[in-house]
Amino acid sequence: MRRDTDSRETVITTPPSVPQELGPTSIDQEPPAIEPGSLTLVEGATFAVSDSLGDIDARRAHGLFYRDTRLLSRWELRVDGHRPEVLAVHQAEPFRAEILARVVGAGGASQLLVRRRRYVSDGMREDVQVRNLSRAAICVTVDLFIAADFADIFDVKDRRRPPERRLTVHAQGGALSLGLADHRRGVQIRAEGGEATVDGLRFEVELAGGARWEAHVLVRPSVDGHDVTPPFPVDRPLEQAVPLLRLQEWRARAPVMTSADPMVQRTLHRSLDDLGGLRISDPVDPGAEVIAAGAPWFMALFGRDSLLTSYMVLPLDAGLALGTLRALARAQGTISNPDTEEEPGRILHETRMGVDFPLARGGASTYYGTADATPLFVTVLGELSRQGEFPEAVAELLPHADRALEWILASGDRDGDGFVEYQRATATGLLNQGWKDSFDGINHADGRMAEGPIALCEVQGYVYAAYLARGRLARAAGEPVGATLWDERAEKLKTAFDEAFWMPQRGWYAVALDGEKSVVDALTSNVGHCLWSGIVQQDRAAELVGHLMSPEMFTGWGVRTLATSMGAYNPISYHNGSVWPHDNALLVAGLMRYGFVEEAQRVACALFDAAEAFGGRLPELFCGFDRGEYPVPLPYPTSCSPQAWAAATPVQLISSLLRTQLEPRAGGPLDWRPAWPRTLGRLSIEHLKLGGQDTDLLIDDGRATLTSGDTILSAINEIGDTA
Repeated sequence: MRRDTDSRETVITTPPSVPQELGPTSIDQEPPAIEPGSLTLVEGATFAVSDSLGDIDARRAHGLFYRDTRLLSRWELRVDGHRPEVLAVHQAEPFRAEILARVVGAGGASQLLVRRRRYVSDGMREDVQVRNLSRAAICVTVDLFIAADFADIFDVKDRRRPPERRLTVHAQGGALSLGLADHRRGVQIRAEGGEATVDGLRFEVELAGGARWEAHVLVRPSVDGHDVTPPFPVDRPLEQAVPLLRLQEWRARAPVMTSADPMVQRTLHRSLDDLGGLRISDPVDPGAEVIAAGAPWFMALFGRDSLLTSYMVLPLDAGLALGTLRALARAQGTISNPDTEEEPGRILHETRMGVDFPLARGGASTYYGTADATPLFVTVLGELSRQGEFPEAVAELLPHADRALEWILASGDRDGDGFVEYQRATATGLLNQGWKDSFDGINHADGRMAEGPIALCEVQGYVYAAYLARGRLARAAGEPVGATLWDERAEKLKTAFDEAFWMPQRGWYAVALDGEKSVVDALTSNVGHCLWSGIVQQDRAAELVGHLMSPEMFTGWGVRTLATSMGAYNPISYHNGSVWPHDNALLVAGLMRYGFVEEAQRVACALFDAAEAFGGRLPELFCGFDRGEYPVPLPYPTSCSPQAWAAATPVQLISSLLRTQLEPRAGGPLDWRPAWPRTLGRLSIEHLKLGGQDTDLLIDDGRATLTSGDTILSAINEIGDTA
C-alpha cells in the first residue's frame, strides 16, 4: 500500500525488493542470463539493465548500477495504475535510449502515448512524456515506484540476498533520498512537479485533448557522503552533456573507416560506439581512460580483458593502451597475500569499487588470480612501442615490465620447469585462471576436468611474446646484450613448449599440462592463441590449422572453443563448445601470421556474417551450433553485450586482413601486403596510425594504396584474394 507523506525518515533493515537467495553460487560460474528484449545502457562506471519498457525489477537481474553498487532496485512506471505496452525501443548511443509505449483505455482504444527518454552516466536522467491522443480532456496519475537496496554487483549477479543493511528513506516535495545509514552509498531522485513518498514519485496530470505533459527526473548518486555531479542537468541542452561530447571526441580522434559493404560498415560503427561507451576513467588519474571488460557485470578494469582489448584497438586509439598499462602498473603486486593472490610483480585480474568484493577477502578491492595478465602486460607495452607512440611513457613503464618478467620467472613458474602455471591460493578465488575461467573450462578429451597446477598452452604463448617484446624494447634502447638474452629465452621456451605440448598422435598442441605434467589432450581454440603469439613451430602449423578449420571446430560462424568430438562438448556451454568472437579474432591474426590467408578470410567473413545477424553488435559469445543446422547464430543467454573484446573484434579482423600492425623497414616503405577479401568490396581508412605515421588507406577493385599526405607509401595493383 502506498504511504503518502510530506517528509519522513525511516530505517529499513531488510529491503522488501530484494529477491530470495537462489541457493549456493560460485564465483567461477557464468553470470545470470539477461532476458531477451532487455535494455542495457552503459557509460563509464554507470550502467542500467531493465526490461524493454524501461522498468527495473529486483526479482530479475535488473538495476541502475554505479561503481559496482546497485543504486535502484525498483523503477516502475504506471499510468493510472496500468503498465504501458511497449511499441518501440530505439537506442541511439550506448548510454541513451527512447521507449515508446501506449496506454489502452476503455474499449481497447489507445488513449495515451508514453515516451521515456533515458540517459545514463554518473547516475541517470529520465524524461517521461504523456500525450493525450483523444480529443477529450483527461486527468491521469503517473507513478514512478522506486526502491534502492544498494546491493553489491556480485550479490545481484549471483542472485544472492544482500547482507542486512540499515537504509534511510527521506521524502519531501519533489525529492526522494535513499541511502545507507553509514553514508557509503546514497541516491537522490528529484523531479519538478512531482510529489515524493517513501515509495516513489507521483504526478497528477491534467491533459487537454491532443496535449502533452513531460517531467524530467534526475537520479544523482552519492559516494561516502559526497554527491556526484549529474552529467545531464535539465538546465542545459542535451547536446552539451559531457557523455555526448565525450563520445563525439572519441569518434573524431578515431580513424574514419568506410566500407562499401553495409554489413561491415554497420558493424564498425556499432563497435566504435560500444568501445567509446565502455571507457572508464582511472580513479587515480581522471584524465586517463581505461577500457572496462563489458556490460552489464564487468564494468571494471580487468587485467587480461583490458589488455587484449587495448591491443586489438591500437590502430584506433593508442591512448587506451597507455591508460590501461599505467593503471595496471600502479596496482602491480608488491607483496605476497594469499587472500588476494597478490604476488610481487603480478598484474591484477580484476579490481572493483563496490561495497563488497567476494573474490578478495579481508576487505581488499583488487584480486590478482590470473596467469595471463602479467605476460600480456609486457606484450602490449612492446606493441605500443612498435607503434611509435608515447616513447617517454613506454620508458617509464619499462621497470614495471621487468617486474612482471621477474614474476614470470619466479612465482609464475611454480616448479621451475620454464612454464607458467596457476593454482588458486584461496577457496574464494578462481579455480581456472586463464581466459576460460569457468570452473569446468579446462578438461581432457574424455571430459574429465584437469587438476592443477595447470600450465595453459596460450599462456606459454603469451610469455613467448613477452620475451620477444622485451628483446625488441632492449634493442630499441641500444642494449644489444639484453636483446639477445630475451631472444634466447624466447627460443628456448618455444622449443620446450613444442616438446612438452605437441601430441604427434593427435596432431595438435595440448590445451594444458596438469599437476602431474601430463598433457590435457582436448582439441580447443586455445591453440589459436598460440598461432597469434608465434610459439607454434612452422612445421606444425598446417596440421594444427587443418584441425581448427575442420567441421569439428569451424561452425560456419566461427571456430568453437571445444571440438565436437571431445567428451565435454556442449554447444550451449560457456567455454566448452560456444563461439567467442575475440578468440576467433586472435586466431585470424595467427592464421595470417603463418600464411593461412584463405582460412583467415573464411573465419573473418563468418564473424562479419554473425555480426549482421546480431544487428551489427557481436556479443561476448554465442552458441556453437553448425551454420547448416540453424540459419542464424543462436545467442548465448548470459552473454555480455556490449563487451569490450567482442566490440574490438571487427577492428582486429580488419587489422589482420590488412596486415597493418607493421614496423617500417629501415630506409624503405612499409612492407604492406593486404589480403582484403574481394567479397567485402571497397574499404577506405583515413588517419590510420602506421609506424608512427598518419596514413590513408584505400582498397578498391583489388587495388591497394597507402598514402601519407601527398606521399604514396605503397601501391599494389593487384592484391588478389590470397595475397
